[in-house]
Amino acid sequence: MGWLTKKLFGIAPKETRFDYRGFEGGGPRIRQRIEQIGATFAIGYHAALLNDEPHSLAETLNREVESELRGFAFEGAGMGLAITDFIHPFRPSRWQAFLAGPGAHHVYMLHVGAGWALARLPVPLERATLRMDPLLRWLAIDGYGFHQGYFHNPRFIGRQEEPQRLSAYGRCAFDQGLGRSLWFVKAGDPERVAAAISAFAPARRPHLWSGVGLACAYAGGVERPVLETLRELSGGFLPQLAQGVAFAAKARQRAGNPAAHTELACAIVCGMSADNAAAVTDLALDGLRFGGDDMPAYESWRQKIQSLLVG
Repeated sequence: MGWLTKKLFGIAPKETRFDYRGFEGGGPRIRQRIEQIGATFAIGYHAALLNDEPHSLAETLNREVESELRGFAFEGAGMGLAITDFIHPFRPSRWQAFLAGPGAHHVYMLHVGAGWALARLPVPLERATLRMDPLLRWLAIDGYGFHQGYFHNPRFIGRQEEPQRLSAYGRCAFDQGLGRSLWFVKAGDPERVAAAISAFAPARRPHLWSGVGLACAYAGGVERPVLETLRELSGGFLPQLAQGVAFAAKARQRAGNPAAHTELACAIVCGMSADNAAAVTDLALDGLRFGGDDMPAYESWRQKIQSLLVG
């Protein structure tokens, strides 16, 4: 039945093309990188639709996708598995089995990928995340935000449309993902990114800059001068930009797929190595409280990282 699931839910190759999406700016290198990432995501997504058995799926992704890009394939697989879980609600969750087994080292990407699925399924968004990790479940809402910016950028970036069906903090997590999508929509152009963020309401801008930081460090595609300009243009939002960069460093460290562009982003934005930036995210977990606070533990974690990086 995998072929039928792919036929019904598959992503056409044109959907990840730069020109088809209406993205703007950037030179050939960053445009090619953006399309490469989209195509790699689709590989993981379609692999999961065709074969959702966790171990054979992981073997396929590890065999067919090079290490540096593999996180995007696992992100796509997270979306695919979440969709197959929806189609087969009475069997054990394949997404959970993948997360608990061979996909564990890509835990962040799997949560984000599940958020892509939420954007395409008739489910209550935040309620659908309640069975996920209590800290990382907000990454699924982040993934939902990325999806909306990537596929519907005239609405959510051009007109700054606010998401519906989300709590107050859910909208913050949405904006973190929307900020990540800005790196793709504006082709890693710092001036275009900064101008786009400035059009949003002030309360949304810190979360958008955080997402930009994660994307610039994890996805890459630009040289040192571009990152230096991005850091300068972030202005008072440097702590949020740096926190996003540190998140990217931690995601790659945990997955064991380091990248030179992540190392470079950490050096320029955080003033430290990728390993040290990742260590800050671990340090910020110490003493983190769940429940009873005015904000989710996830937001407390993010704010503590920001203060440790740019005190």
